[in-house]
Amino acid sequence: MSVWPAWEVREGDRATRWLHVRLAFADGARVEALAVVTEDGVRVEEARARPGLSLEDLAVFADWIEEPLARACGVGPGGGDAAGSGAHRARADGPAGPEGGRLVAREYRAAQAEGADPVLAVMGATGCSRRGALRLIGRARDAGLLTPRHARRRAAGTAR
Repeated sequence: MSVWPAWEVREGDRATRWLHVRLAFADGARVEALAVVTEDGVRVEEARARPGLSLEDLAVFADWIEEPLARACGVGPGGGDAAGSGAHRARADGPAGPEGGRLVAREYRAAQAEGADPVLAVMGATGCSRRGALRLIGRARDAGLLTPRHARRRAAGTAR
């Protein structure tokens, strides 16, 4: 992945940065994008992919490139935040504690029963990104509040 600056606009102590992003894969696939980094997060202004991205891939693209863009903007140990204001905003990990796990499990199962996307339901209930919602769902599974993702299957006639 390559990241390089396009331009920056400053207003007082706030900054908005546009960056070029290029991803090249071993199989020859490529994604080029123009991303905007502000204190509110990352937005993708333009993306070109060869072969084209599915809607699902495009939906998670900004989350996928967020960390490398933050590093390019100096976020991390000794750096400022992505917008240059000097105060990095912490991300919420979603609802905490046992009640949070129960909320995630309840929303997940309700969406499944309605035939809706359970991950989107958890995203809506918690305000988390898709990646954050998947993390919360994993925690709920680990806590035994949801069934395991992949049930282990045994071949017929074999015992352990």
